[in-house]
Amino acid sequence: MQDLKHLSQKKTASGFRFFGDGSRNKRLKPASEPARPRLYLPTGKRLQRLKLTLIFIVIVLALAPLCVLALRQAKPALAQVRVWIALLTATAPNQAEAAKAPVSISRFETARDLLASAEVDGDSMSARTPEGLKYTYTIQGDLQQGVYDYLEKNRVPYGVFVAIEPSSGRILGMTAYSSIDPTWAKRSVYELYPMASLFKIITASAALENHKITPESVIEFRGNSYSENPRYWDASPRGGNNRMSVTYAMGKSINPVYGRVASDIVGKSSVMESISRFGFNQVLLPGIPAKPSQAMEPANNHGLRLMGAGLDHEVKISPLHAAAIMSAIANGGKMMAPGLTSSVVDGQGIEKEVFTPLELRRLVTPETSESLTRMLSSTVLTGTSRKAFHDRRGRPRLDVSIAAKTGSINGTDPKGHYSWFAAFAPIQNPRIALVALVINPDKWRVKASQVGEHALEEFFKK
Repeated sequence: MQDLKHLSQKKTASGFRFFGDGSRNKRLKPASEPARPRLYLPTGKRLQRLKLTLIFIVIVLALAPLCVLALRQAKPALAQVRVWIALLTATAPNQAEAAKAPVSISRFETARDLLASAEVDGDSMSARTPEGLKYTYTIQGDLQQGVYDYLEKNRVPYGVFVAIEPSSGRILGMTAYSSIDPTWAKRSVYELYPMASLFKIITASAALENHKITPESVIEFRGNSYSENPRYWDASPRGGNNRMSVTYAMGKSINPVYGRVASDIVGKSSVMESISRFGFNQVLLPGIPAKPSQAMEPANNHGLRLMGAGLDHEVKISPLHAAAIMSAIANGGKMMAPGLTSSVVDGQGIEKEVFTPLELRRLVTPETSESLTRMLSSTVLTGTSRKAFHDRRGRPRLDVSIAAKTGSINGTDPKGHYSWFAAFAPIQNPRIALVALVINPDKWRVKASQVGEHALEEFFKK
């Protein structure tokens, strides 16, 4: 029999330990001996592993605040990268000159803010800044005052007007009035509104640029000329369809014709290319705080028809952009940068800035511009603006040839019925391109075509 005092127990290590050596035998202590905790420091590989682990923890703790700071600072950069990606992946212009790099038009916004306090001396307008700079405007004072007085006299709920010289881009008139919200007038030129049937110009442009139609092309369709439901526009194979030339349909603003041109003749890709060329979904006007016009790709053929006819409420444009488009068509397809001041002079009489015409891009070829002009000329002669430009006996109110387009649609911001009129004149040698927008919440007061007629009468009265 063995003496108990010579017995020993063996304990096997049950896993990796930072402290203590579980592989050694431990001597049994007498019951009377108090327990004393022992701390065994790791050695060899375990010590090396412990050092590496501690170093890793220290590095992580040191880098954590720097990582958080870097992520916070990266948010604006990531947002900018997303903007760059959106611009780079936008549909590139095709069969037309690509957009030139934006060039800053200085002091435009300052000049616009001073416009309300500008002094009018006949056709000349000027204003001074608190620093003593004198801004001389490109605006024609008589035209500006005449249109504003007309809007005010008729207590127009919301009305905005822009006129541009096609060959140079000089702004000849830029005014607005609201009998409901006076603060609306200041920002109205830059805000976005449903484009309505002005979009038919872009639809026609896409078809003309791709040689799918000519001004004499005839389109068949079924249903009412002003139908707003694309399901009823397809031509019936059994006959009995309406037949109409695209020129007559432009003047009368026939929805089924241009809805079918977009979906059945041109196609979505060509329409979207034309939208890009015309400056939608991008910063177009350098140095001008106008919001980028919007026209998203339609999800299906039904949506494409609505867009082509000008019935897509989400296709939106600013009055300034719309005026620049009409000016470009009048200028053989070349869009010029809108300019508001002819010169800026300091207190010592030194010129700080002189207006210089700047071509932004080519929207369409000269041939397409000529065809569009022929199609747009029908609006005043036989189309939707005939009454505004002729007296009760049918005699023209103006002895000048006019190319024009109207638009009509309901909107929500502000709520009401939107009436557009876009035009340029004379057709042979355009001197003015203009856009008027009138919004009537309830009862009709004045249509945009009446504002346009009054503006042209004021401009050509000399």
